[in-house]
Amino acid sequence: MLSLAWSTLRARKGAFAGAFVALMCASALVTACGVLLETGLRGDIAAERYAGAPIIVGADQQVHWTEHKKDKVKTKSKPLTERAWLPADTVDRLQKLPGVEKVTPEVTFPARTGRGTAQGHAWDSAALTPFTLAAGRAPRTDGEVVVDARAGLRPGATVIVSATAEAKTYTVVGVTAQALPSQGSLFFSGAEALRLAGRPGQVSAIGVFPASAEKAVRDALRGTPAKVYTGDARGPLEFIDASKARVTLISMGGALGGTSLLVAILVVVGTFALSIEQRRRELALLRAVAATPRQLRRMIGREALLVGLAAGLLGAVAGLALARALRSLFLHYGVMPQNLGLVLSPFPMAAGLGATLLAGWAAARLSARRTARIRPAEALAEAAMERRRPPWARTLIGLVVLAAHITLLAVLQGLDTEAAATPVTFLAVVLAAVAVALLGPVIARVAMTLLAVPLRLSRVSGHLAAANTTANTRRLASVITPLTLAVGMACTILFVPATVGDAATRQAREGAKAEIVLAGRVPHTATDAARALPGVRAVTEIVPSTIRVGRGKYAAQGVTPEGLGQTIDPGVRAGSLDRLAEGTMAVSATAAGHMHARLGDEMRLTLGDGTPARARVTAIYDRGLGFGDVLLPYGVVAAHVDDPLPRQVLVAGGSADALREAVRAHPGVQVLTSEQAQTLRKAQQSQNTEVNLVVMGLIIAFTAIAIVNTLAMATAERNREFALLRLIGTTRRQILRMLRLETLVVALVGILLGTGIALATLAAYGAGMTGAARPAFPPLIYLAVIAAGALLALVATAVPARLALTADPAEAIGSRED
Repeated sequence: MLSLAWSTLRARKGAFAGAFVALMCASALVTACGVLLETGLRGDIAAERYAGAPIIVGADQQVHWTEHKKDKVKTKSKPLTERAWLPADTVDRLQKLPGVEKVTPEVTFPARTGRGTAQGHAWDSAALTPFTLAAGRAPRTDGEVVVDARAGLRPGATVIVSATAEAKTYTVVGVTAQALPSQGSLFFSGAEALRLAGRPGQVSAIGVFPASAEKAVRDALRGTPAKVYTGDARGPLEFIDASKARVTLISMGGALGGTSLLVAILVVVGTFALSIEQRRRELALLRAVAATPRQLRRMIGREALLVGLAAGLLGAVAGLALARALRSLFLHYGVMPQNLGLVLSPFPMAAGLGATLLAGWAAARLSARRTARIRPAEALAEAAMERRRPPWARTLIGLVVLAAHITLLAVLQGLDTEAAATPVTFLAVVLAAVAVALLGPVIARVAMTLLAVPLRLSRVSGHLAAANTTANTRRLASVITPLTLAVGMACTILFVPATVGDAATRQAREGAKAEIVLAGRVPHTATDAARALPGVRAVTEIVPSTIRVGRGKYAAQGVTPEGLGQTIDPGVRAGSLDRLAEGTMAVSATAAGHMHARLGDEMRLTLGDGTPARARVTAIYDRGLGFGDVLLPYGVVAAHVDDPLPRQVLVAGGSADALREAVRAHPGVQVLTSEQAQTLRKAQQSQNTEVNLVVMGLIIAFTAIAIVNTLAMATAERNREFALLRLIGTTRRQILRMLRLETLVVALVGILLGTGIALATLAAYGAGMTGAARPAFPPLIYLAVIAAGALLALVATAVPARLALTADPAEAIGSRED
């Protein structure tokens, strides 16, 4: 059977070309996702700033909790969203240890200049890298700074630095001989660095020399919050954002890989089904000459393995290139740091190849199951005529899958977190597409019953199109499925962020009471100037962060409590914002449900830098998408974030012109109306979702390839039909018009089904996430999706049809008979 399978592949290259392309794309997708997943799990984060220090002492950058399941106790952890700091007295403890020759404390804080973002430090900690001076001297006073080699400045120049306080002009007194690959560095005097860091009595890290003191350091710090980092562990401490990026890659690679695999299986099954449908006459002849069902299944399975092996190998290699391209995109969007390289190992390639072989073999065996069981006496008759009724088992399974899809939609309506709802959303679309694939012949027959009448209004081409589509509903169903999947998946991927974003914008707009917004990194002096203006009733500073309550992670905002009710209205349903003060918090209704929190309950929190806290619930509000899960006093949040400057300042009352004049001395601060601030917020939300759209766009591209692939296969195999039509007097123009009408029917049915699936899924998603079954369907984007689908279908039909029509009709019929 292997030799027969090989002979079949050599003789029918065109028939297997579509399956080859589908399997190769599937292998590339799975391999690329595997690379992302493995990078998240095993990727090394190289140290830069701490590269010259053999031992780094820092705080634990993870939050830990304990889970009890039956008799087992498990400790789990997640990375903190802000940097955890150490008590400064840890330096004194380490200096007294035997074998320790040098202890260098470090403070790190964001420092922005007109030339970009950098990290600020005290010059005393330059030895950790080490940095040396190429020109000038070390800073001695509060108004002096040393810049790195990449800054392009010389001693004597001045530079405006915006750190964790108001912007200030510094004189450059030195330039280092070095520059770090992925971060700029600014060095201040020790006293100025401590002031800018804003963490009195704390340090971000401590360098200890020499390496031989490691054991003494570990023993001295055992049982304290401090941890010892050496070797490769120094990188994650230096780049806490890189640790968060690894978690993102793990979730993204797993979710995208799983969705890609499901879509790939569906596409490959459809492609093989069409390929075997086109070979019914050949397979029937084999049954007529005494080939057993088992032999046919083995032959088809081995054909699939041979095709899958070649396609899987090529796809796996292409998947590595695809993973590199994705890394470049992630670097561009800031999702992945420069110093986190891809992990390239044989495992993702093996996974891509194995998934391809398994998907191809299973698809071929399932597609050939019915053909292989036909009795020899019925084989040729079955091949000559399409069966009018689909197998009852297929219809029954299709109905079961449809019921599973409906059940999943019901589950989706009860999910109100993105992490839980997103995978269920895409699984629901795939299940719906599977149901369409299984019920395809029934759907096609119903569709043609409705569309045959308008088709026949065209005297020749329309009658031919109606006759063809009515007589070949199985072929029609095979090309409807990928188009349905493409439209449904594209609309879902594109409109899931829009559904939540629109709801968040709507809630923020409805709850906005402040007439003017200061946007950017707003220093406190600018806020004080706004408060002093005549007519200003209230000023609210807002700084974002995240907190944890138990295992749950929640978006939090630090807000100025005084006059809060005059600047925002989050839709309080219980309690009052007037009671918000230190030791209290307001919680959205959704978050309160997950926390099991009620009005007056005292909750245990973990702030962004890992600091434990307690807060009593003083208000529960409805507009959580617009104002975050949790509202805390500004001072509580600002003391535990890396960048404490407010991102927005809401101003109730006053004049916009007067505000512009008051903040003129603070570059980078924008004065916006409430409407302008909402527009800016929406633009930022769109930018944050771009990376997800780029990644999930790979699935859209795969389904688009499936459309072209399937339609091209279906059209290319109709040479004999086209030749016969030409011999009985049908012109090429009439045949092409017939094909266009058939394609438009396929496009119409696929677009309607895909749109219906997306609408139902997005409505369920919106009901759970936003509380209203109101999916966002931006008209222009939707029109672009359906236009692209229809255009792909028309091109994929027209190109092979024109090639087929170039052949001589008599020769085309003769070649098929041979």
